[in-house]
Amino acid sequence: MTTFDELLATTPRLDLRRSTAELRHLKEEMSRGPDPDATRRQHAKGKLTVRERLDLLFDPGTFTEIEPLRRHRASAFGMEDRKPHGDGVVIGWGEIHGRTVFAYAHDFRVFGGALGEAHAAKIHKIMDLALSAGAPLVGLNDGAGARIQEGVTALAGYGGIFQRNTKASGVIPQISVMLGPCAGGAAYSPALTDFVFMVRETSQMFLTGPDVVKAVTGEQISQNGLGGADVHAGVSGVAGFAYDDEAECLEDVRYLLSLLPANNRELPPEVAGADPADRRTDALTSLVPADPVQAYDMHDVIEEIVDDGEFFEVHEGWARNVVCGFARLGGQTVGFVANQPAVLAGVLDIHASEKAARFVSTCDSFNVPLVTLVDVPGFLPGVDQEHGGVIRHGAKLLYAYCNASVPRISLVLRKAYGGAYIVMDSRSIGADLSFAWPTNEIAVMGAEGAANVIFRREIASAADPEATRARLVKEYQAELMHPYYAAERGLVDDVIDPGDTRRVLVRALAMLRGKHAVLPERKHGNVPL
Repeated sequence: MTTFDELLATTPRLDLRRSTAELRHLKEEMSRGPDPDATRRQHAKGKLTVRERLDLLFDPGTFTEIEPLRRHRASAFGMEDRKPHGDGVVIGWGEIHGRTVFAYAHDFRVFGGALGEAHAAKIHKIMDLALSAGAPLVGLNDGAGARIQEGVTALAGYGGIFQRNTKASGVIPQISVMLGPCAGGAAYSPALTDFVFMVRETSQMFLTGPDVVKAVTGEQISQNGLGGADVHAGVSGVAGFAYDDEAECLEDVRYLLSLLPANNRELPPEVAGADPADRRTDALTSLVPADPVQAYDMHDVIEEIVDDGEFFEVHEGWARNVVCGFARLGGQTVGFVANQPAVLAGVLDIHASEKAARFVSTCDSFNVPLVTLVDVPGFLPGVDQEHGGVIRHGAKLLYAYCNASVPRISLVLRKAYGGAYIVMDSRSIGADLSFAWPTNEIAVMGAEGAANVIFRREIASAADPEATRARLVKEYQAELMHPYYAAERGLVDDVIDPGDTRRVLVRALAMLRGKHAVLPERKHGNVPL
């Protein structure tokens, strides 16, 4: 098949009609991509081509490509003879659910998707446009890192991406979709974005690959074992989502964007649904056991409360003792943070604190109200937690809540003890409204632990220590842990019937929709380490 360069070299430039034919030939060549063998190899790996991915991401017929004719300027190591149009990355904008979104997408078939000077310049261009237009940016990552043949100019290209990621942080939603390898410094860009999606078996992220790890430490591990989707979604926490195939992954990217505003100056889009705002939630009474030590699944509670039972969880596989995700209440996008009694009894620990803090900060950045469902026995005790810095990690969650200016509502379902109660968006750190069910226990610690501390001597000297302990535990509960103690002191705005939970939350969110917080003038806060 005649290439465009051959056609251009042999065809006289006669008229506009001939020039238009040349352009059409060029666009067809670019649309086909490199030789068919490269496409077959891509498909053989279970991966789609760059334009197949863009077709899945955007509403049909809405994607507009820019700079498709860009070529690199490198002239060493045979690069002067290999100058494909586009330089291995497609950039442009289109619509997702009718709203403008910008994107760049690596083409692994061209130089393995490696980043060079021209490649980077294209990504810089689309990032600048997205920020100027105030619209989300999606990166479809499938590249082999910096283009070695271009040396330090390729590394400088990554620096420009990182700088723009940081500048856009908290201004427009940034989503990284990992659809192939991402190694070395390239991995820092996804880490700087708001959400990271990965596909099992075909996408990996790591700073140093298996060969380097083996040479330095002697450890032998596969690419997926070192930095695959399940590793980052369940162990490291780098990825928020993991999928079995690209189509499912990109569909959820589209859904996430439907929940978020275009930028930090807008509110998330409202969607009118058929689920009545005043629907009763009587099922919650049976879903949540009254016994404070009996486990249950917080997902069931959230799905009973939200519109149509639809809950989009973030970091589902990592730090599972806390649940974070998006849903709608009365048509309004809401971020949920909840303790998970089914995992580690719902305690807070290092990873749970980090996970929740990041989610709270993300919601605050994009004007998403927060609902916190509290059932927490405290922070996880242990030498490894203390030595691992649970104090500073817990402080990250505390900082995120105290710093958040979006509407904030907390609901205590059962127990809320000690510092963990304070950290989980209590009234004392700025929650706009705090509610509780009639089974709530808000206290410094559980009744048994408190009685053992306060009445230690009396119990020890009693003729029947166990009977004395039981009596004193009941006295402590009656005095300081009854369900209305916090409400009587204004630390809970109301004690509500569980069946009224959805109605109360929807009305409270509607009232707070126009909330405007006046913040002190400062350059930025200093987030705990």
